[in-house]
Amino acid sequence: MLYLGADHGGYALKEAVKTYLDEKNIKYVDCGTYSPESVDYALIAQNACKKIAESPDNMGILCCGTGIGISIAANKVHGIRAACCSDYFSAKYTRLHNNANVLCMGGRVVGVGLALELVDVFLNTGFEGGRHQRRIDQITDIEKSQK
Repeated sequence: MLYLGADHGGYALKEAVKTYLDEKNIKYVDCGTYSPESVDYALIAQNACKKIAESPDNMGILCCGTGIGISIAANKVHGIRAACCSDYFSAKYTRLHNNANVLCMGGRVVGVGLALELVDVFLNTGFEGGRHQRRIDQITDIEKSQK
């Protein structure tokens, strides 16, 4: 399942992503916010990422003003590999090499047209595995050692 979330700074971008996903018949769950009223991105990230982490097949798209704050908060949830991307190459290679399960974007940084390209490449690029799996395992070991 695909989970979406945004604070007030990313609300409009999340809504544009939802329209795009609806047009592509891609199912998702909207974890908030549901209006442009001010909310805290950390709580939105936590809510969405707890659900994303429940299954290795789950993915997420999170937005805040810059994409940075919500990505930092997302990465605090065990099992999440969130990447803040504002270019096509990074969005593609964070899937290919990092097996990222959350794409973060900034509503005040990325325009809608580019954002939809990033969503498309993120959702349609698989993990290469191979030498990259060893690195993902190392990241997971670091995460486990913090418990």
